[in-house]
Amino acid sequence: MIISKKVEKALNEHLILEMAATYNYLSVASWCEVEGYEGSAKFFYKQSEEENTHFMKFFTYINEVGGHALVPALKKPKYSFKSIQEAVEMALAHEQKVTKAIYKIITLAKEEGDHATEDFLRFFVDEQKEEEVQFKRILDKIKLIGGGPQSLYYVDREFERLAAAATGGKKKKDKGEEN
Repeated sequence: MIISKKVEKALNEHLILEMAATYNYLSVASWCEVEGYEGSAKFFYKQSEEENTHFMKFFTYINEVGGHALVPALKKPKYSFKSIQEAVEMALAHEQKVTKAIYKIITLAKEEGDHATEDFLRFFVDEQKEEEVQFKRILDKIKLIGGGPQSLYYVDREFERLAAAATGGKKKKDKGEEN
């Protein structure tokens, strides 16, 4: 076994956060779609897919390094929001929670002398920084332009632009090109 039981346990506990993000974003996407925020729905569907990919990376890593990945039980996500701002605030708070959890696992891996897990988690440190910055910027824009109908239209268009950019960026990454 490459990883210790402590690291294996921490990684399995982290699976809950990754899958919860998948479900949270899927729930937000559905709410956006029902409310007529088509661009926002596209963005949050993409976020859900990305979080599911992260979940699978953790899941397969645990097994790959001699642990046993366990499928987590989850609570039902929130499915109704007062506003798109509330949904984005929830997303930012969850991403901050994920970041803290990853940092704790890195600290544990260092204590356990688990260099493989430290190396594996470097990708997620960068990814979390990007996620937090992105949601903070979106929240700042929402606060800047307000919550009127025309403002909401602009916010929805911005989400659609971000979703399109994420798709384009992913295709470049898959081909090994720079963004």
